[in-house]
Amino acid sequence: MADTEARRIDRIDTAPRFTERDALRLNTLFRGAPTQEMLRTVLHEQMAGDLALVSSFGAEAAALLHLVATIDPSVPVLFLDTGKHFPETIAYRDALAARLGLTDLRILTPDAQMLAKRDAAGERWSYDPDGCCEIRKVAPLERALAGFDASITGRKAFQAATRSALPRFEVDAAGRLKVNPLADWAKADLDAYFAAHDLPAHPLVAQGYPSIGCAPCTSKVKPGQDPRSGRWAGTDKTECGIHMPVSDSDSDAPVS
Repeated sequence: MADTEARRIDRIDTAPRFTERDALRLNTLFRGAPTQEMLRTVLHEQMAGDLALVSSFGAEAAALLHLVATIDPSVPVLFLDTGKHFPETIAYRDALAARLGLTDLRILTPDAQMLAKRDAAGERWSYDPDGCCEIRKVAPLERALAGFDASITGRKAFQAATRSALPRFEVDAAGRLKVNPLADWAKADLDAYFAAHDLPAHPLVAQGYPSIGCAPCTSKVKPGQDPRSGRWAGTDKTECGIHMPVSDSDSDAPVS
């Protein structure tokens, strides 16, 4: 991250809001609770403070967006417009937001000066995908989340081996709570929810894209492969950087 960008984030960010112990207590409190009940309680009782939902409007995004919208459609929804998305994703985002009645969709874009300095040709993804994600995803999201106490994500344990221990609640490096309502959902649960609520699928899913990110770094996945194996295929990269790696110690362990 450029020094000027780091200083800007330092000025607007605040002290940690939550600790690992808070996350453990919440995981214990909601162990076994239905997803919608957990979300309704967290949102209505403001247990996570000011929060925003971070959505890629990808292959499975409609389920979580619908869950939150049925409880409170005014929850801010943050979308990282990297400038590298499939056009189908942008069209899907707009159509889904309108259908669900989302009233606070916020489009986040990379800092223009940072782009000009570090990726003027727009090709950084081809030789430094981590650096590209830093510019186009990590830095814009850090700026946007500085005003929130917590974020809601659509991550699920079944998506990849790196997410197999994903808990419902965790704390990021800034002391901000992350809520993962669908952590324990299986693919069958998602399919059933889409069918029950007649939710539209992302148009690229039928073309062999079970996980959809930026167009240059997303490829089709063969049947039976890890759903996220098409992301940064052929590299060791598994995450864009906006989510921390999940270890077994982060699971739903009770608090003593």
